[in-house]
Amino acid sequence: MTGTDLGSRILKVNHAGEFGAISIYTGQIMIARLFARDLVPELAEFRAHERGHREIFGNELKRRGRRRCRSYWLCGIGGLSLGILTGLLGRSAISATTVAVESVVLRHLERQLVDLRDIDGAAVFAISAIVTEERMHHDQAASHVLENSLWYRILKPVVSAATESVIWLGMRF
Repeated sequence: MTGTDLGSRILKVNHAGEFGAISIYTGQIMIARLFARDLVPELAEFRAHERGHREIFGNELKRRGRRRCRSYWLCGIGGLSLGILTGLLGRSAISATTVAVESVVLRHLERQLVDLRDIDGAAVFAISAIVTEERMHHDQAASHVLENSLWYRILKPVVSAATESVIWLGMRF
């Protein structure tokens, strides 16, 4: 696989992942409007960032003449389901989910920047454009979570594993 092929594959998976994140926040916002209204502005801000991230990756894919990832709709459906479920579990579960997802995402983004550094400058530029906001999502959500809380202890490994699995699948299909 050439550098630009690897970069394109990563961008496709990242694009699908951003759709999944948008969907998570959409599900959480729907439910938080009923049970955790004070979280809605934060979740809406995060979703707006994710929409911008999806646009960055989408524009770069379009520039390259590449289609979106086959896992795009899987990410959307899975994300919406996860968002609704964790929304129903309450504010701690909502924030624990964001921490878990963003921990995995940040680790992957940092690895991607290293892997693509010398072989695909355009992909590095696109990925670099989102890292600060993704870190802010993680840190802001982490400020709402007690690491010894039940939902954090349950959701962190489950959501992290699911996120890793979706990324792994996306890179292979």
